[in-house]
Amino acid sequence: MSLINITRTGPIWQLQMARPPVNALNPALCLALADAVEQAVAEGAGGIVLAGGAKVFSAGLDVPYLLSLGDDQEALLQAWSAFFRAARALAASPIPVVAAMAGHAPAGGCVLALCCDYRIMANGPFRIGLNETQVGLVAPEGIQALLARVVGPHRAERLLVAGAMPEAEEALRIGLVDELTDIDEVNARAHAWLQALLDLPSMPMRETRAIARRDVVAALAPERIDLERFVAQWRHPDTQAALRAMLARIGK
Repeated sequence: MSLINITRTGPIWQLQMARPPVNALNPALCLALADAVEQAVAEGAGGIVLAGGAKVFSAGLDVPYLLSLGDDQEALLQAWSAFFRAARALAASPIPVVAAMAGHAPAGGCVLALCCDYRIMANGPFRIGLNETQVGLVAPEGIQALLARVVGPHRAERLLVAGAMPEAEEALRIGLVDELTDIDEVNARAHAWLQALLDLPSMPMRETRAIARRDVVAALAPERIDLERFVAQWRHPDTQAALRAMLARIGK
């Protein structure tokens, strides 16, 4: 079974993550997503809709899988590298990408959305944010920069330090998402927003977009992620204890 369901509607490719129940981002899903983005670009797509599941866009990194790797630093590096390959594919895409979030988008799910041009979320009790401190992690500087880019530095600081995940209406108010709509209309609104962009003269739109998004690409530069340091922190006793406590709470 494919981990990414691809639907083509004219120049728009919809890439739907398909790893039930919550699209937990293991290496296979991350690499499949990166490959699908690259395939869409190579085959002449005009734009991409990135979709997830109903009620959960993506629950973030697959923590049980990561914990199963134990102290295997090389395996941990490979797993996190796969995630950042997916994030970079979205951030550096030469065609616009809209995140269609019909549900929650914590942690890694939020990072993928921040790498997109535009974020549409279902209206309702759905949450989005970087809750890393809640589960014992430190968001890398580059990821923090992505959040600050959309909500401003002071608000980003407050959200990051607390590991806060605002609900949809608050996320819209602070600029973390761009638009709310009914859960059944998320994908349709994403297509409509993207089509309006594609109706513009192509060269000026794409060149302007590339200039405007240079900071998104720069935020994911290896030196701003410092993956080896991040993996070393992953193995810290405080982090491991917090992650295992989280899994116990959700019954994993």
